[in-house]
Amino acid sequence: MEETRPPPRSRTIYLLPNLFTTAGLFSGFYAIVAAANGDFVPASIAVFVAAIMDGLDGRVARLTGTSSEFGVQYDSLADLVSFGMAPSLVMYHWSLSALKFDGDVLGRVGWAAAFLYAACAALRLARFNTQVGVVDKRWFIGLASPAAAGLMMSFVWAFADGKLGWSGDELRYVALAVTLVAALLMVSRIRFWSFKGGDKGPRADRVRFLQLAVVAIVLAVVFIDPPRTLLTIGVVYALSGPGLWLWRRVRKTPESAA
Repeated sequence: MEETRPPPRSRTIYLLPNLFTTAGLFSGFYAIVAAANGDFVPASIAVFVAAIMDGLDGRVARLTGTSSEFGVQYDSLADLVSFGMAPSLVMYHWSLSALKFDGDVLGRVGWAAAFLYAACAALRLARFNTQVGVVDKRWFIGLASPAAAGLMMSFVWAFADGKLGWSGDELRYVALAVTLVAALLMVSRIRFWSFKGGDKGPRADRVRFLQLAVVAIVLAVVFIDPPRTLLTIGVVYALSGPGLWLWRRVRKTPESAA
């Protein structure tokens, strides 16, 4: 009896997740070009679009059973552009470049800080790739590069639209601090909640339902004032990791003393 084999999977299905990755890469590239032309609000929005595409490509690959090593590597390279190079250059063109008006040394500090962010994003992505399947999926070790990019771009977007009355030149020292903090958090050993619950069973279903409810609330609030809301969310999430680390240290110290 002749053995029947399942029909080969269409190559179009394998292309689907990589199309989302390419769309994210294009968004990151567009953000760099827009920032060079002084269009900082579209540049910031483009990085958030890249983050959405980054979230979709992996899910599409898993749903269609088209995950591949090529897709993983391609996604990582696209992330370096969208969440490493793009945010650093947008921040540099919008604000950090103005440090040159305070002297040659500070001018070099501006582009050095932008480079440090890009380098830390590359290191963060490389460490993530080597730790997949080893670390607890409930936590990110170090601030994830999309979250760091979101913090950077929400800061730019919140002030670049002109509603708050502050320009990038005036906020250059604040921008420097945001860039350095985001960069160092990415390469830190501080744990951040990944929103991927590890529980199974009825409790997991309740957690997922609660997460869906929270997402709906967040989306409703975001649409009221997107840049300022996203900046608030970015700051709270960036502080959640150090806050949790400090809380554990405070709780551990009395127990050790006892």
